Amino acid sequence: MTGPEVQATPDSSWQNSWREFPWWLVAIFAFLALMGVLIIRNPAYKDAFLFIIPGIQVTLYTTITAFTIALVLGLLAGLGRISRNTAVRNIAITYIEFIRGVPTLVLIFTVAFVLVPPISGALGVDNRIVTPNTRAIIALAVIYGAFLAEIFRAGIESISKGQMEAARSLGMTYTQSMRYIILPQAIRNISPALGNDFIAMLKDSSLVSVLAVRDITQLARLHAGSTFRFRESYLVLTFLYLGMTIALSLLLRWYEQRIGKDRG
Repeated sequence: MTGPEVQATPDSSWQNSWREFPWWLVAIFAFLALMGVLIIRNPAYKDAFLFIIPGIQVTLYTTITAFTIALVLGLLAGLGRISRNTAVRNIAITYIEFIRGVPTLVLIFTVAFVLVPPISGALGVDNRIVTPNTRAIIALAVIYGAFLAEIFRAGIESISKGQMEAARSLGMTYTQSMRYIILPQAIRNISPALGNDFIAMLKDSSLVSVLAVRDITQLARLHAGSTFRFRESYLVLTFLYLGMTIALSLLLRWYEQRIGKDRG
């Protein structure tokens, strides 16, 4: 005979709710609300906001374009990483490990000023017309392609080998099996990780300001340097980045819960 069951009391239920309540989100929303009030009512914050906000279009364009290219590079490198061809596999591993072993800022300078000029020359494009924003997009795409490659590799390897064998037994080629059977399932499994990397790239896009790209970080630096309003400029910049990343994080959490219910 087991002992008496312990029933949850109202006090214990209230304590659990208190512990599990997302107080961190309340604190962040409180900061965003405070900044919103300051931007509306304080002329110094309002001027900083109006000066910086046009750069949000450049920030989003750079991030979305670079991430799209990085997805293609990451998929190709991820497939190369698991290839049975020794040369292809070693090229993919070299690319991935090289990128992961060098700081992001150093890679941005290297890609923008060392790799882009000879490549543009080989393509017959005048290097002088390659804009800083284009260089920034290429740099971020090359950098994040290596990180996404490992995500794609892990996603592909998470699918049972029996599914590949079943597809091949039905007469599909390796390419057809990968395209129609393996990759759709792998991409579904890794979509939350891809979302996290998109948010990370959005934050890392601030580094392209070193190339004089007029994103929100560069505009904040220009405003702070010309007005000496460092507090207003960088708090508004923080407000913009935090607003974007929190919105994307909450959207990603909702998506993870949804696919979790679908799997259940």
